[in-house]
Amino acid sequence: MKPQESTHEPRPPAHELALRLSSTPRGARLARTLAVQQLTEWCGSPYDSETVRTVALVTAELAANAITHGRLPGRDFGLTLLLLPHAVRIEVTDTRPECPPPIPAAGPVSADAASGRGLLLVEAYADRWGCTVRDAYTKTVWAEVR
Repeated sequence: MKPQESTHEPRPPAHELALRLSSTPRGARLARTLAVQQLTEWCGSPYDSETVRTVALVTAELAANAITHGRLPGRDFGLTLLLLPHAVRIEVTDTRPECPPPIPAAGPVSADAASGRGLLLVEAYADRWGCTVRDAYTKTVWAEVR
């Protein structure tokens, strides 16, 4: 008797979510919303808990940076969430391989500037963050929140 072939695709691990989103303000808002929804599903944390609010803020800033500074026309950005034993890891992959400058090199931001504080917020709220370049076409900016 011949073994039956499965028609089901393999499922990702229960504690990983990976999505492609449009490099638009709508895609960035959706990244934030999906991160909050996924974290509350994984951990049962209320929407207004400190951890969920922090993950929402960090995801929003990383996604906003991806659509503002890492966007090429017609190319999406990636959002990956991983529930690690010690933290939630948020990864945003965009289409420009240049890593952002270190925070001190960014210099002061004018008090009335409409932008320029995103990575300062990530630095303040994430326990760890960084940038990884895996190929010549993309980079991943990641942050971990306990």
